Amino acid sequence: MSKDRTTHKKRSFIEELTKQQVLEIDACTQCGECLRHCPVQEVSGNLSISPPEKIRMFREFIRATEGLKNWLFGRDVDQKLLEDFTRAVFECTTCGSCSQNCPVGIYTQRLWPVLRKEMVKRGLGPLGQQAEMPAVIEKTGNPYNKPPDQRFSPWFPEGVAISEQADIAYYAGCTGSYEAYPMVRGDVLVLSSIGSPFTTLPPEEEVCCGFPLFITGQHDLLEKLVKRLVNAYQERGVKTLLCSCPCCVNIMVRDWPVFYGKKLPFSIRHITQFVSDALKKGALVITSELNQRVIYHDPCYLSRGVGIMEEPRTILNSIPGITLLEFDRHGLDSRCCGAGGAARKVFQENAMAMGRLTIDEAVSKKADKLILSCPACYEKVNDAMKGHDNQIQIVDIMELLADLIEGCNQ
Repeated sequence: MSKDRTTHKKRSFIEELTKQQVLEIDACTQCGECLRHCPVQEVSGNLSISPPEKIRMFREFIRATEGLKNWLFGRDVDQKLLEDFTRAVFECTTCGSCSQNCPVGIYTQRLWPVLRKEMVKRGLGPLGQQAEMPAVIEKTGNPYNKPPDQRFSPWFPEGVAISEQADIAYYAGCTGSYEAYPMVRGDVLVLSSIGSPFTTLPPEEEVCCGFPLFITGQHDLLEKLVKRLVNAYQERGVKTLLCSCPCCVNIMVRDWPVFYGKKLPFSIRHITQFVSDALKKGALVITSELNQRVIYHDPCYLSRGVGIMEEPRTILNSIPGITLLEFDRHGLDSRCCGAGGAARKVFQENAMAMGRLTIDEAVSKKADKLILSCPACYEKVNDAMKGHDNQIQIVDIMELLADLIEGCNQ
């Protein structure tokens, strides 16, 4: 037996868990309430990868290995069970629906990434393409292995003034920059229309926020990435950092201070918060009408992640003529579109099926447009619509606003 493998066997299953998370794992009653809300269950029906089964398995790992007797005599968990658990926890989209609907309040949206980290430490995860991300991000600054100097070039609008120093900075993020051009282009056009000076980092300097690594349990590069970005924005005098990607905003708010080692020198805001304020203050006025029915999808890491739900609706309701529809499940109970938790990189069939459920409901409610505010949603739902029976126009909220602003100025 190799020294590395022996180290894994001696490793405690609660090493990465907080005291609260140890209590949460023990608190699960296996009631199954979460099964009615889990998107993976909805499209797969596979109870062996369900939230309560994952918790039950991990609880058994703890019970089988903790205590002096187990430590001394080296009792271990069957390798096949560990591999099955690893697949189950990485197939999850980490959407947080199970957490939102858990009768005993288990905070699974934060628990699943920790359990993934434990499996990575044991050499069992991550899965497939997920394992390539650290090397790719270290080399290119993004998880898509795209040229760093082309981060902005395909989409950044001409004529938009970028300040060297400013109170406000805009972070585009990797998925927006490389996979959802209309979204980030809309962000910049709307910010330019508001008129407040803002800065960005050069394309080679705006590296990954770290969320893909965090969510897959691969933490080695996180401190380096976070300090690089925070210090770069601090040097530009930034007091507010804006971003439209919910996953980026989530890790910035919740985890950047941890990896930075202290309070951030600036605040983090989702772009809809900034734009909603601008509309209320009169700094942005929409006069072009949109006589259409639109339906808005709440991203998991924007609604359940950081609690931003009203601002996107404030923006949409500010558009003259618009009729805003709601999904049956919206706000804190919104259904995952299938793109979350880096699961789409491995479990494409699940992601496509979830995306099509979103499309189908939007079409059934006779919406003219499906409005999104997440680049991962934008990428995956557009992908899911290819070859699908139901079709609908998919538009990012800032893309929509930018088009209307352009109409106002013509």
